[in-house]
Amino acid sequence: MAEPLPVLEMTGIFKEFPGVRALSGVDFRLFPGEIHALLGENGAGKSTLIKVLTGVHSLDAGTITLDGRSVRFASPLQAQQAGISTVYQEVNLCPNLSVAENVFIGREPTRAGRIQWKQLRQEAAKLVDRLGLDLDVSAPLGSYPLAVQQLVAIVRAVGTGDGRGAGTKVLILDEPTSSLDRDEVLELFALMRRLKNEGVAILFVSHFLDQIYEVCDRMTVLRNGTLVSEHMVRDLDQMGLVKLMIGKDLDELEELHDHQLRSDVGDSLLTAEGLGKTGRIAPFDLEIRSGEVIGLAGLLGSGRTELARLLFGADQPDSGKLAVGGRQVSLHAPNDAIAAGVAFCSENRKTEGLVPDLTVRENIILALQAARGWTRPIPVSQRDELVAKYIRALDIRPADPEARVGALSGGNQQKVLLARWLITQPKLLILDEPTRGIDVGAKAEIQKLVVSLSEEGMSVLYIAAELEEVLRLSHTIGVLRDRRLVARLANGPEITPSRILETIASGEHQ
Repeated sequence: MAEPLPVLEMTGIFKEFPGVRALSGVDFRLFPGEIHALLGENGAGKSTLIKVLTGVHSLDAGTITLDGRSVRFASPLQAQQAGISTVYQEVNLCPNLSVAENVFIGREPTRAGRIQWKQLRQEAAKLVDRLGLDLDVSAPLGSYPLAVQQLVAIVRAVGTGDGRGAGTKVLILDEPTSSLDRDEVLELFALMRRLKNEGVAILFVSHFLDQIYEVCDRMTVLRNGTLVSEHMVRDLDQMGLVKLMIGKDLDELEELHDHQLRSDVGDSLLTAEGLGKTGRIAPFDLEIRSGEVIGLAGLLGSGRTELARLLFGADQPDSGKLAVGGRQVSLHAPNDAIAAGVAFCSENRKTEGLVPDLTVRENIILALQAARGWTRPIPVSQRDELVAKYIRALDIRPADPEARVGALSGGNQQKVLLARWLITQPKLLILDEPTRGIDVGAKAEIQKLVVSLSEEGMSVLYIAAELEEVLRLSHTIGVLRDRRLVARLANGPEITPSRILETIASGEHQ
């Protein structure tokens, strides 16, 4: 039997931003009545492809056809009017309005300029019932939990004024399950399958591999803005998928012996028992000893950053307990973590770390001044001495404390962020992707610094997408998958990139 024609086809898609080619000749096709996963690591081009399709970004080159007709949308509204609707991770509805009002907001049935409220509620109830949901459409949306609000957003996306949802050809779901528990995910999947059976083509973006294999029919993998391959889900196992996303075959990954990690780490510094946050990361146990480097490995979205944020008080757990130095602590905010000797360098150094319009000196001194309190300014002589010391120690260039941080290279910006936290003399330093986006020389310097800090007795929690980095630096590797800590591996000759990838792919301790 011949394969049906695609409802959507994108061919030779190119998109550039200043200094960056985000998409390079990408092809993508979507068939009616299928759930199609779009996969790739951070920076692969998934979001850009969706935004080019839906008119958020203009298209530089390539063609898009919908139902065999060439299209190019100038806005998401135009895309929606043509039958392409998008539901993002964050629900963008009005909780103070009723379910019915949210379903038809902006397209309410009217007569003589007046909204027909009875008709609106009837049509909303008909559509909700058609999609198998049990909701009171007259109730405020905010009275329902987030998972139900997510379902209402999907109802709105596929609904039309006649209550049949007939105009929707393509539904894009961008990370819809990231804040849902298992039962809520199952309810969402049931709705997706009902829409699939009605012939709607669903593009599903998720970092949860188990969910991809549970609900999807086909998958497309992108890497660095290019198409890697398209597969039927049944034809590619999870190990093969991980290889495609990372871009390396297991046979090509070699063990690294750049330095010999010392084994005489100290006593327990931090212990987490059953620490977790619903919708963010499942409860986990973790011990970090003085002078120990613990690396976290896992695909993007596996929960590495979520784990780190709990240890730094940036997010508050709803289960478990945490102890630092043998004393139980409650980290209600990052200031509590800083006081307990925990420091955190975010992966988003430009948005969550540095203040680009401030000077190198001002950026370096921020955390220490915050810890002292703004009513107790650091004496000028002490401040200048400390800043000069860390500029020299980290070889920050230019070595000018009055230089604007935004004008520095990525590697030197990362060094400034490291200096900010090292100046507070933490017991535990959390580094989230500290070498992303910087040159090879700066990478080597930062990795050498991690080794040096460990030898001096500082504990380091090191998060990196590159498995080679994790293996090179860590005494212990924590492996995460689908926001669960699934394994804790003592580094040694038998711990290879292959072993870590197998653990990521299977979700089990090998």
